[in-house]
Amino acid sequence: MLELINVSRGFGGVQALSGVSLSVPPQRIVGLIGPNGAGKTTLINNVSGLDHPNGGQILFDGQPIEKEPSHRITRLGIARTYQNIRLFGEMTVRQNLLVGQHSLGRANILEAVFFSPRYRREERQYRARAEELLERFGLASVAGMAAGNLPYGDQRRLELARALATEPKVLLLDEPTAGMNPTETKALGEHIQDLRNDGLSILVIEHDMSLIHQVCDEIYVLNFGQIIAHGTSDEIRTDPVVIEAYLGRDDDGAA
Repeated sequence: MLELINVSRGFGGVQALSGVSLSVPPQRIVGLIGPNGAGKTTLINNVSGLDHPNGGQILFDGQPIEKEPSHRITRLGIARTYQNIRLFGEMTVRQNLLVGQHSLGRANILEAVFFSPRYRREERQYRARAEELLERFGLASVAGMAAGNLPYGDQRRLELARALATEPKVLLLDEPTAGMNPTETKALGEHIQDLRNDGLSILVIEHDMSLIHQVCDEIYVLNFGQIIAHGTSDEIRTDPVVIEAYLGRDDDGAA
C-alpha cells in the first residue's frame, strides 16, 4: 500500500532521514516511534507532500509519489493529522468537516456559481458524509460550535474526523493523543482500531507507548534519521538497541 525505499532528507549539514525503508501494508496499523528529533515528523511531511526527499522512493499503490504536491497526494488517497492541531477555529465543527472534503469535488467554479446538478449532488454527498462523521466521533451535539471553542480532546477527535472526510486509503497520524488523558487516549485508540477494521492502512507516530502497544500490528523505531529496529510490540519493548536509544548507556556500557 505505502512503501518507503531508502528515503533520505537533509537540511544543510543535518541529515534528518538517512536511507529509511519501511512499509505500511493494507489494513494494518504501523507505529513509528523514536526519541525527540529522530526525524518522525520529517518522514510524515515527505510522505504527505509538504516536503520532498533528497533521495529514495515513496510508493503508493506501486506508483512513485515523492515528487507530488500535497493536494495531489490527498486526492490519491493519503490523509494526515498534525502534531499541533490545525483546525479552522472560527468555523463550526460541521464546516471543518465540509472543508475537509474540498479535494474530492469535481464540479468547477462555473458549476458552483450556477448550482449545476453535479455541484448540488456533490454538496449533498459532503453533508451526508459530515453528518456520518459527527455521529461516529461523538461530535453531533457540538456540530454548530466554533471548532476553536471545543475542549482539547474534542479538537483532537475533530482533526481525525476531518482527515477521514477526504476518504483516504492511508492515514498518517502525527501524535494523535498529545495532551489527552489516559481515558481519552484509550478511546481514541479504539477509534483507530475500528478504522483499521474498516479497511484503512494507518501509520501512527506517538510518544504515548500505551497507545502504540494498544493499536499497532508492527512498529518501526527511528533514531537519528535511521531505522534501528522493526518488529512486534513485544519484540520492540525488549530490544536492547531500542532501550539504549531511549535511555542511553552509562560509562560502563550498560543501558
